Amino acid sequence: MSISHLARSIAESATLKLNEQAKMLADQGQPVIHLGGGEPKNKVPITAILSSAAKLTAGDVKYVPTDGTPSLKKAIIRYTEENYGWLVAPENVIVSSGAKQSLFNVLVSILDPQDEVIVLAPYWVSYPEMVKMVYGRPVIVRPEDGTFQPRLEEVERAVSSYTKAIIVNSPNNPSGAVYSEDFIAGLVELCERRDIYLIMDDIYHKLVFDGIRPPSAYRYTDKTIETTKIIVINGVSKLYGMTGFRIGWAIASRALVEVMKNVQAQTTSCPANLSMAAAEGALTGVQSTVESLRLGIQNNRDVMMNELRTFPGVNVTKPCGTFYCLPDFRAFNGNSEELAAFLLSKALVVTVPGKEFGADGHLRLSYCGAVKDITEGIKRIRWALDPEAPNEIYIGDRRMVRDWL
Repeated sequence: MSISHLARSIAESATLKLNEQAKMLADQGQPVIHLGGGEPKNKVPITAILSSAAKLTAGDVKYVPTDGTPSLKKAIIRYTEENYGWLVAPENVIVSSGAKQSLFNVLVSILDPQDEVIVLAPYWVSYPEMVKMVYGRPVIVRPEDGTFQPRLEEVERAVSSYTKAIIVNSPNNPSGAVYSEDFIAGLVELCERRDIYLIMDDIYHKLVFDGIRPPSAYRYTDKTIETTKIIVINGVSKLYGMTGFRIGWAIASRALVEVMKNVQAQTTSCPANLSMAAAEGALTGVQSTVESLRLGIQNNRDVMMNELRTFPGVNVTKPCGTFYCLPDFRAFNGNSEELAAFLLSKALVVTVPGKEFGADGHLRLSYCGAVKDITEGIKRIRWALDPEAPNEIYIGDRRMVRDWL
């Protein structure tokens, strides 16, 4: 079988692979704890269900405009004005089958072969692979001080004549870091001075804690939506726990949206009608579900931090947003892939290797599930790694004895 060089170069999604492994173990009756998940466990807002059900009941499930239904775009426009202070037109909005497709459509539309895209580490696993899929070159910028907060001078040093865009994810998956106002303001100035696209992946922008508000890039430009190179990506997956509906969107200039629309027309035709109805219902319905979700995740974050801070040898930075943290486990094993495989086989705990995010030696742990899973998961990890932990443990109804320490 002949497979293209490009296809062979694309790595398997580590997060999706782990989800499949966890499901397989659970289906086998294994008491697996999943700390690698990337979706909230809350119920979908009732307004989303009712809106989608009404469309389904009416039997009105047909093709829709490539860039999204007018009513959903209207809801997104209102959301953008309320949360970003920018009034945009329908021609500045394109709805896609998830924020992931929105981002991919952007990269297809702006990159030529060998164009460079600066990616800030730690980064979401798909950023470098998406850039490579459109024959671009990802340029990784890692904070020299070992923190999760990049510095502007480090980013500027990475800019070359081939740089076409910078991708920013704040609040950040996998670290939970929220970048400072000074840093975002400096990025806007840098991108405008060097004529570079600034792609803001804002999928977690409302899932923040302790009174923190992530700064909007729009605040730091005096350009209009038609002249700025700021692109905002968002969606309903994380904010409303609607991962399975696969609806995201991009806000950009009309010229760029028109090209993205052509790309989408030739690939997926249009987003799913039922999913867009659900997204519209979520955006226009009562928003108390968002605050309820945020408060629940913040409580889970606090539980996770309390568990990890008493774990000798583990260093953890308190996340300010998302539902992930990225503890440093290098005291036990600097190879995060080996460590994650070990914890899955010995303790039946799913974690995600930090190597996939540009942070080897770390593990991404998710706290979007139940509190009991967080406490049980960390207990098992500590039992597997900490020499001072009890030598025996019960996992489910199985008595486990360590024979490797």
